[in-house]
Amino acid sequence: MSKKPVLVVIDVQKGFLDSSWGNSNNPNCEENIRRLIKMWRKANHPIVLVRHDSVSATSTLRPNQTGNDFQDGIDGTHDLLISKSVNSAFFGTPSLGDWLKENEYTSLVICGITTNHCCETTARMAGNMGYQVKFVLDATRTFDFKDLSGNVVKAEDVYLMTATNLNGEFADVVMTADIAI
Repeated sequence: MSKKPVLVVIDVQKGFLDSSWGNSNNPNCEENIRRLIKMWRKANHPIVLVRHDSVSATSTLRPNQTGNDFQDGIDGTHDLLISKSVNSAFFGTPSLGDWLKENEYTSLVICGITTNHCCETTARMAGNMGYQVKFVLDATRTFDFKDLSGNVVKAEDVYLMTATNLNGEFADVVMTADIAI
C-alpha cells in the first residue's frame, strides 16, 4: 500500500437493513467496516464516506429518509463525503477522482454495500484508472438476485463471483484481517 491508503466506505446506510432487500450474506460486514474505520482513524489516514442518494421516489435510500442515513458507527470524522445516485463513487459530488489527484493519493481500500454493485463498480473504475486497490471482501455484503431465467442466485455466490472478477485484474481481494496500516 502507499504511504496513505484511502479507506473508501460505500453506501453503508440504514436502508440496507430493511428486510425488503431479501436474503443477505456476510452478517459481519458492518462490524468489519467499523474495525477498518477505527484503524484508519487511529492512524490518521484519509476516510471517504460515500452515500447513495437515490432518485427513485420509492427507494429507502432517497434523501430525507431514515434509510438514507449512515448506519451507526459509520458516520463521524471523515475527509470527504460523496453523494451519488449511480453505482460508482467516481460519479458523485464532489468528485472522488479530483480529490484523490489533488491529494496525490494512489492507494484505495474499498468496503461497503453492495459487493457486486457500487463496491465492485468503484473498484473496477479505480483499477482501470491506475490506483492500487484493495477490495476488502469480508467488509462487503450483497443480496440474493434472480438470473435471466428467474432462478435465485444466492448472495454468497454473487459475493464470491465479484471476488473472482476483481482479484488480480482490478484489485487485490483481501479480508479485514489482512489489512495492516
